[in-house]
Amino acid sequence: MNNRLKKINYNHSFIFFLVCNIFSLIAFKFNTLKISPFFCLLLILSIGISHGSLDNLKGKKLFQIFKVKKFYIFYLAYILIAIMVIILWILVPYVSLIIFLVVASFHFGKEDTQFLIVENSYYNQFLFLLKGSLIVFAPMYFHFEETISIFKLLFIENENFYNFLDLIESKKILLYCIILSTLANILLFTKNFELKKFTIFLDYFSIIIINYYFSPLVAFTIYFCFLHSVRHSISLMSELDRDDLGNGFKIFVKKALPLTVITAIFCTIGLYLLNNTYNLESSILKIIFIGLASLTFPHILLEYLIEKNEK
Repeated sequence: MNNRLKKINYNHSFIFFLVCNIFSLIAFKFNTLKISPFFCLLLILSIGISHGSLDNLKGKKLFQIFKVKKFYIFYLAYILIAIMVIILWILVPYVSLIIFLVVASFHFGKEDTQFLIVENSYYNQFLFLLKGSLIVFAPMYFHFEETISIFKLLFIENENFYNFLDLIESKKILLYCIILSTLANILLFTKNFELKKFTIFLDYFSIIIINYYFSPLVAFTIYFCFLHSVRHSISLMSELDRDDLGNGFKIFVKKALPLTVITAIFCTIGLYLLNNTYNLESSILKIIFIGLASLTFPHILLEYLIEKNEK
C-alpha cells in the first residue's frame, strides 16, 4: 500500500509540476493575468480547508485511545484552541506570526514528505522544517515588498520586526535560507534513495516557479490547495478504503463536506464583520492567514497526539 501511495503522489507531483509550468508561462506571456484575492479565498475555503475536515474522525480515534466517552469535549477543545490563537494574534501579532511561520514550515515539510520517509528521527524532523521553510522564504525572496504588505495587513505594526526583515533582505540572508532549504531537499532525496523520491524535487521546483511568477497570495493558494491539501486528502482517501481509491474519494467527500461547509460559513461571517471596518482585500487576507493559523494549531496538535499515542 505504501508503494501504491508513493506512486500516486509521484504522479500527482508530476502533474502539478507541469500545470505550474503551463500557468507560469501564461502569466509570463500575458502579464495582465490577475487572480483576485476573493477567488483565492474560495479555493482555500473549499479545496484547502477540506483536507482537515476529517479531524473529527481523528478526534474519535484519539478519544478511544484515552477512553474518553464525552466526544463533545473534542469540539469544545478544538474551537477553544482556535479562538485562543486568534486572541493571541490580536494581542501579540508579530510573535504569533513568527510562531505560525515556524510551525507551518515544519507542518508543510513533514506532511508533504513523510509518505517517503519512514524514520521519524529528530534529524529528519529538522530537515522537514528546513524543507517546508521554502513556503515562507520563497515569496519573501521573490516578492519582498508584497510579502511585507501582507504582514502589515495582519496587524503586524512592530517597527523592530520590519527593521529585522529589511536587514535580512539587504544582507541576502533570504537567499541563504533558500539554499538551506534546497540542501534539506537534497539530503531527504539521497537518504535511502529510490526513484519515486524524485517527487521531492518536483515539488521543490514547482514552489520556486509559482513564487517567481505569481504574487505571494496566489502562489500560496496554488501550493496550499493543489499540492499540500490534495496530497493530504489522498492519504486520507487511501485510509478510508485501502483497496479502492475511487471509493475512498466518495467516502472522503461525504465525510469532509459537513465540517468544510461549517468552517466556510464561519469564515464568511468573519469576512462580513471585518468588511465593516477594513476594505475587502484586507479582510480576505486576515481571514485567510489568521483563520488558517487558528485552524492549523489544533490540527497539528491532534496529529501529534495521535502519532505519539498510537506508537
